[in-house]
Amino acid sequence: QVQLVESGGGLVQAGGSLRLSCAASGRTFSSYTMGWFRQAPGNEREFVAAIRWSTGSTYYADSVKGRFTISRDNAKNTVYLQMNSLKPEDTAVYYCAAVRYYSGSVYLRDTYDYWGQGTQVTVSS
Repeated sequence: QVQLVESGGGLVQAGGSLRLSCAASGRTFSSYTMGWFRQAPGNEREFVAAIRWSTGSTYYADSVKGRFTISRDNAKNTVYLQMNSLKPEDTAVYYCAAVRYYSGSVYLRDTYDYWGQGTQVTVSS
């Protein structure tokens, strides 16, 4: 069973930065794709960013391109989401997700098999 443990959420002012971390269990995640999703009250859980562990290929939602960066640390089995130039509309619960072998799209919720507990990000104006 894959375990995803998130940290780094909190309160930040608009224009500020925050880094989320997702520590994944296992000795290697070389065959995995890791994603970040977010969900604001009343909204669907939406794609934010993803990274293919083996290649480092990254994918971003249009709303966060140029502001957010997803990265990985192979030694720590940890994925990060660096969030810069934060806006109030970024306020949401952020979830880390993982999938090993799959068919489909990294952008879709149902692609992912494992999910973290979520961490609240609140951006004040």
